[in-house]
Amino acid sequence: MLEIHNLNKTYSNGTIALKDVSLTIEAGMFGLLGPNGAGKSTLMRTLATIQDVDSGKVILNGIDLLKNKEEVRKWLGYLPQEFGFYPKIKANNLLDQLAQLKGVSDKSERVDLVNHLLNKVNLWEVRNNKISEFSGGMKQRVGIAQALIGDPQLIIVDEPTAGLDPAERNRFHNILSEIGENTVVLLSTHIVDDVRDLCTNMGIINRGNILLTGNPLEIINTLRGSIWEKLIEKKELSDYEKNYNVIYSRLYAGKVIIHVFDTEKPAPSFVEADPTLEDVYFHELKSTDRDQG
Repeated sequence: MLEIHNLNKTYSNGTIALKDVSLTIEAGMFGLLGPNGAGKSTLMRTLATIQDVDSGKVILNGIDLLKNKEEVRKWLGYLPQEFGFYPKIKANNLLDQLAQLKGVSDKSERVDLVNHLLNKVNLWEVRNNKISEFSGGMKQRVGIAQALIGDPQLIIVDEPTAGLDPAERNRFHNILSEIGENTVVLLSTHIVDDVRDLCTNMGIINRGNILLTGNPLEIINTLRGSIWEKLIEKKELSDYEKNYNVIYSRLYAGKVIIHVFDTEKPAPSFVEADPTLEDVYFHELKSTDRDQG
């Protein structure tokens, strides 16, 4: 279990990155959803022991993570948003070197481990290829392989599917889903579909604040009967945004579908829509922006 208690972080320029952040995360996939600049990466770097906070504590399986960084790093897996590789190194050699750095000193044990990881992320056939020859999705799979070295108890992945094509995104989802069965996996993303597809629990963060937490399906059901939909012309959008609580809009066949939050039918021309995680997400962000001006 990962317990985060009252984390606060303000950068030297006055930007508040984390504001009294508290979370309790059990084994499984936990999705942290938020826009760019919401504080996700600051929280991920803090949990990965590479950034300090101003105050607060983090407890992982009874150990104070922030006060025992060297110890925690032995059983921590981290895939940052930008994972750098030496382009000319081969995949199997890279994983072998990283395994040595993680303390796997026995050569035969490393060989077995590297082979197991390459098979797990479906890169065995290209194990002798240079990293520079890999697609973006293949590089991400190498990244998750290195995060699995050392049988980690906590795995942190920061924006792992940004920029991946649908096929690679699906492969990556399958890998994460399998990993998350017995380990605490913290997935930070601004992609709503990643959280919807993978996570049994989630939180939404914006401006350094945790806005809500819970099971995605249960959270979605809280909006049932309050989401209304209408297809309009593009030129009408600004007028509807002025007169209704439009939480988000999307293009459809050259027109615009708007979703409005209201406890009652806003006008006869609207139809009730089944709520989605997108509705939850944008409703929370808009409510926060309105409350904070």
